[in-house]
Amino acid sequence: MTRSARLLTLLIAVVLLGAVGTGAVLYAADRSGRRDQEQAGGPPVHPGTVTLKPTGRQLVVRNLAWGPHRDELATVPADRPDGPRTVSGEKCLRFHAAAGTGICLQAEHGALEDTYQAVVLDDRLHELHRFPAAGIPTRARVSPSGHLVAWTVFVSGDSYAGTDFSTRTAIVDTRDWRFEDNLETFALIKDGHPYRASDANIWGVTFADDNRFYATVATGGQTYLVQGDLAARTLTTLHQNVECPSLSPDGTRIAYKKRVAGASPDAPWRLYVLDLATMTETATAEQRNIDDQALWADDHTLVYAMPGDYGSDLWTTPADGSGAPARLMTSAVAPAYLG
Repeated sequence: MTRSARLLTLLIAVVLLGAVGTGAVLYAADRSGRRDQEQAGGPPVHPGTVTLKPTGRQLVVRNLAWGPHRDELATVPADRPDGPRTVSGEKCLRFHAAAGTGICLQAEHGALEDTYQAVVLDDRLHELHRFPAAGIPTRARVSPSGHLVAWTVFVSGDSYAGTDFSTRTAIVDTRDWRFEDNLETFALIKDGHPYRASDANIWGVTFADDNRFYATVATGGQTYLVQGDLAARTLTTLHQNVECPSLSPDGTRIAYKKRVAGASPDAPWRLYVLDLATMTETATAEQRNIDDQALWADDHTLVYAMPGDYGSDLWTTPADGSGAPARLMTSAVAPAYLG
């Protein structure tokens, strides 16, 4: 190839790469701009009154459908999750609710950087109390009574998949606003003995009652299911390789993310269920990577988020390993059942 031909080839390559880059930027800008425009074929969304003490059983979610009400809390009848969504005007990054109490993790956009807040809501979504959150919101839970709320944030890193991250998990008692701002100050009991470690991370609280809870502790390159005692301020290891636990309504099982051998380091988890009496593990029928804290719709069915066209969709699968996954809702995340 002559020198002139090589130069021409190089010039054509540069022009093509520039065109592709420009097209990608314009596509991303156009897609971002359309986030505030309602999309044809999307779920019907309309403003209305949202309460955490509804008449009948309902499902509340963070609405991800494109349009002016994206990121707002929305409710649908639990038996018609694909029906019209009633949106509240309240925006949350993560959310959970029980017994008329809600926890809403929010971002406050600043000129130089964002800050985050954990806002406790009453049954009419009115603010009861606001706490500073130390980082990017990732998990939230309310106890069955509504008396305790918990949240987890990333304070460095932004993914559980690797090891370069740090979390901060807090619990608040809504009866007197007693605030445990970092569960890492609790005493850790590992294999029956007191255990100290500077590398401990704690995340993913799920409540049994107003004192006992479960969570994940990571230390020494391993993750553990721990049982927490709020009054005693202790965390006791129960089982290895458990992340983002979720306690069943009957209190007998934990749904969780398990790292499986041979999976990609970027997508290492599958959805399992642990029997607390026997410590028997059951793999669910969901074979895709799960990066969520699953929710129990009832004693038999798990709900969890998977990537979708507009952020995340909600899926279900039986907890006993039977059946097959099924899409529950499009463009939704952070579910909580009410009533």
